[in-house]
Amino acid sequence: MAENQESTLPQSPPRPKQEDPDPPTPESGPPPRSTPAAAPEHRSTVRSLLRLWPYARVIRWRLAASIGAALVAMLSVLVVPLVLGRIVDGPIAHHDLSALWPLAGALLLLGLVEAGLFYTRRVVLAGPLAGLETAMRGDLYAKLQRLPVSFHDRWASGQLLSRATSDMFTMRLFLAFPLVFLVVNSLMFAAGTAVMFVLDWRLALITLLPAVPLIVLTRHFESGYSLAARRAQDQTGDLATVIEESVLGIRILKAFGRHRTMAERFRSQTHELRETELHKAGLLANLWAVIVGLPELALGCALAVGAYLVAQDELTTGTLVAFLSTALALRWPVESLGWLLAYANEAATATDRYFEVLDEPEDGGAPVVAVAAKADADATTATATATATATATATATATATAGTDEGIRLTGVRFRYPDAPDDTPDLLCGIDLHVRRGETMALVGATGSGKTTLTALLPRLYEATGGTITLDGRDIREIPRARLRELVSVAFEEPTLFSASVGENVLMGAPDASPEQLRRALDTAQADFVERLPAGTETQVGEQGLSLSGGQRQRLALARAVVGDPAFLVLDDPLSALDVHTEALVEQALREVLGSTTALVVAHRPSTVLLADRVAVLADGRIAAVGTHQELLQSCAVYRELMSGEAAPVLEGSPAR
Repeated sequence: MAENQESTLPQSPPRPKQEDPDPPTPESGPPPRSTPAAAPEHRSTVRSLLRLWPYARVIRWRLAASIGAALVAMLSVLVVPLVLGRIVDGPIAHHDLSALWPLAGALLLLGLVEAGLFYTRRVVLAGPLAGLETAMRGDLYAKLQRLPVSFHDRWASGQLLSRATSDMFTMRLFLAFPLVFLVVNSLMFAAGTAVMFVLDWRLALITLLPAVPLIVLTRHFESGYSLAARRAQDQTGDLATVIEESVLGIRILKAFGRHRTMAERFRSQTHELRETELHKAGLLANLWAVIVGLPELALGCALAVGAYLVAQDELTTGTLVAFLSTALALRWPVESLGWLLAYANEAATATDRYFEVLDEPEDGGAPVVAVAAKADADATTATATATATATATATATATATAGTDEGIRLTGVRFRYPDAPDDTPDLLCGIDLHVRRGETMALVGATGSGKTTLTALLPRLYEATGGTITLDGRDIREIPRARLRELVSVAFEEPTLFSASVGENVLMGAPDASPEQLRRALDTAQADFVERLPAGTETQVGEQGLSLSGGQRQRLALARAVVGDPAFLVLDDPLSALDVHTEALVEQALREVLGSTTALVVAHRPSTVLLADRVAVLADGRIAAVGTHQELLQSCAVYRELMSGEAAPVLEGSPAR
């Protein structure tokens, strides 16, 4: 992580405390995630790469030292032709072998200096660049944790993975090599051109004739290659998504015999990526053919003219040798131009993709500045947060003293998904609900009525589009998210476990919980099966906990929700995967936990409803009725239908989720 790096690296903002994973897609759910829109066609490569400067700034002296070492090494190459010219016109022309050895020693020394400087260049830059990549990856990960669930609904996971892996590598490699040699080669070409003009201006003009067509060609190449590079990187992200879905869904693919369908999808996308990469290779090959061919043609003409001038005694043989050797030394700066421009475009595209995520607004706010922002901006933010927290605390204290608004209160709460069609009504159309302090409220409603979405509003996994939600009188928008998610603990209907031990998965709900609290939470969830696992709570459950049954995963998720003795508890049908006997035991243990907290429980079965003090019925985006189980059975027809399993499903195509 970025905060673990040495002080010379960009510092990340404070990371939020570890919290429960995002919930499953709410009931009917948002549409499938897709690839984000590509960058504008006419973006500037230089402007994109300059966005790396806040990160590169902290290693600018290392970069300067690396460029300096490479520049001196390359310039030493230009001295070699001058020494060769001296050898030809001196010891060789005069048959004086004694004068040859000092010049030969100078050549050897130049070679050693060049090798040593290139070694120094790599050593100076390798460590800081690896740390810079780590810092950038840490910032990206921290940003992904802060972004709202609606962002993750829109973005395919493969796109995010490719930004955190291949794109990050591309940016680091650009800073390590292409950036250095774009600068060094440009300076070396300028110095070499000056040397050639000093040696003979006529041959220099002939050699530089291809410069104008090369400049025009490279500008045309850059515009086409940048689009191809963006398309290839987006396709790589799509391919990563297919691979991830195939691995995670391997049981479904095998059970339904759909592995051939997924394999065909994989082949189709790899073919598209292959075609894009071949198109990129074709563009680069065309550029390289011209970049190599035109200078070689000009060099041949310069050789012919130079030979004629030597024959006319207008030029010495040694000067011609020095000129041609200098021109040959400039082949690498010229020929590498195509590759360096191509990689610069790749890096610019990777930078655009990286900052697309960092520029995303957090929960509807303005885009957050990258963590390499100035320290005074961070201090101002921290001061503002502290002031808001103090104000919220004072308000909450006064309200609690008055005793007028304790517990969970929803007033006029509205919500619609950002992607919902304009002509559809809000999913939640003015929710008014009060869960008294210490009370357990059951929330019932037909499938797709918005129950899961409503519970996701309490910890601000989604932001309400209207109305207010208060916890013991404090507006949740005034409570820092880290603190809010310490107060509100959630158990989702579809439990998510991580590749970690049983204990680590449960303690995500309260990292500072004691072993006694861990044991009590497991007992509450009736997770006695943990004792029979090979290493108890230290047993690794594997990716997504697929080594456990659905009921076992759900019980661990329930233990994670109650382990920290939360002030507010949200349970989204937490017993749906349990057998009748285990469900009864869990309900009995849960009664004690619910007696000391304020809870909202999504319920689909009468047995779960009986855990609650009161029941709220959600219908048509509103709370249709509130009362005890018995009262609603007598007075609410919708509730009777829900409890008897006769409720009509939500019409297909409705926006409810």
